Amino acid sequence: MHAAAALRLARHTAARAPVARRALATAAAHHADVSPAAASSSKASVIPLSNIEAQWEKMPEEDKVAVHAQLAELQKRDWKTLSVDEQKAAYYVAFGPHGPRKPVFAPGDTLKIFLASSAAVGAGVLIFLGVRSIAPEAPKTMTKEWQEAETERAKELKINPITGIASEGYTGKGFVSLPSK
Repeated sequence: MHAAAALRLARHTAARAPVARRALATAAAHHADVSPAAASSSKASVIPLSNIEAQWEKMPEEDKVAVHAQLAELQKRDWKTLSVDEQKAAYYVAFGPHGPRKPVFAPGDTLKIFLASSAAVGAGVLIFLGVRSIAPEAPKTMTKEWQEAETERAKELKINPITGIASEGYTGKGFVSLPSK
């Protein structure tokens, strides 16, 4: 999918402005599509495919487009006829750790993220405990005795007589929501 998007970008860029194409140096000389006369007349410099991983980030956009186009042409042939360097370059350009596949975090960022997350959780706990320490006492309706009285009053008033607290054989705890101590 990304290779197709890169090819569309290459075609779109090539259609807008003519780009000087560079010839690719490969390990297998028999793969050259350019005749020696055309190669000598062009001012193209050589981009070696054997070291494309090291050069990719430093390459100008025009060169990246040229590499995409050249590799697209190379991949139209039988994959088995490509040299190992051409296969590696095609794979790197299509699936390498650059562009949208570049790692989000650099090595060593994991510890920083863990420490920052721990600090944030710790700050949250401290804020919770601070607010809890200055909070007023729980209202009287939150006591177990009050809730038991509510349950008895609901039974007297026959609240929810079909399936609830006033039904026959009700065994629930009623309105009591506090654990027993």
